[in-house]
Amino acid sequence: MGLIRIAAVSAHFGRDLDHDLDRIAGLIESARAQGVHLLVLPDAALGGYLADLREPDPESLPPAIELDGPRLNRVAALAAEMVVCLGVREADGDRRYNTAVCLSGDGVLGTHRKVHQPAGESVAYTAGDRFAAFDTPVGRIGMLVDYDKTFPESARTLALDGAEILACLSAWPTSITNRAPRMADDRQSRLFDLYDCARAAENQVVLASSNQTGALGGMRFLGQAKVVGPGGDILARTWSKAGMAVAELDVAAEIARARRVLAHLSERRPGAYA
Repeated sequence: MGLIRIAAVSAHFGRDLDHDLDRIAGLIESARAQGVHLLVLPDAALGGYLADLREPDPESLPPAIELDGPRLNRVAALAAEMVVCLGVREADGDRRYNTAVCLSGDGVLGTHRKVHQPAGESVAYTAGDRFAAFDTPVGRIGMLVDYDKTFPESARTLALDGAEILACLSAWPTSITNRAPRMADDRQSRLFDLYDCARAAENQVVLASSNQTGALGGMRFLGQAKVVGPGGDILARTWSKAGMAVAELDVAAEIARARRVLAHLSERRPGAYA
């Protein structure tokens, strides 16, 4: 496709679905004004995330969203020519999933159900069981949700499936057990950036990382949305405040440049890893 403009968002989303949809509409409008082709919104952008990760209240969980329902249909209409990724609590029969959805005006392009669950999340979500990339108008994309990016195998599986861009959607909080007085000093703040850069560099792909900001219940979210190049370099970021990190690059050319001498995927030795 040549040059594409990628935007990763840090913003707050809560239980009020109408308010969330209005915020999403505003972010899409702002992204369109900046010529964005791919917009990555946070996890739980419709309905918010859990208010307590250790002991979630079953009576106050995020609302369940149907993938073919009116709310995601509205987001698709707003997206039009743009490719937009966002997170929802997906309703599938009696089961609920923490799901990343990628869509455009043509409808849903791909989905990913979060596989790795931290303590307490099983109260609200069923775990997914696979990682798969998919084709979009801006290139082949793979998606990760929150804790998935902690595990190198997640991103590697997507890269081996041809993903050129990893969309990492998060509602990533500060440390629950040992919160630092300053967010910049928090252990999770450091790890969030480390995982983003490592997953991009080790797979030599472009990574767009979104995250929630603000607070919900006892959870305080980090922000730190960013776009990372295939060498692990941060091309644009928002720090801890709400905002939009925008970077323009030729994804295929940048990946080819990163893999010109050292091609991590083709130079693996799987037989030695058992």
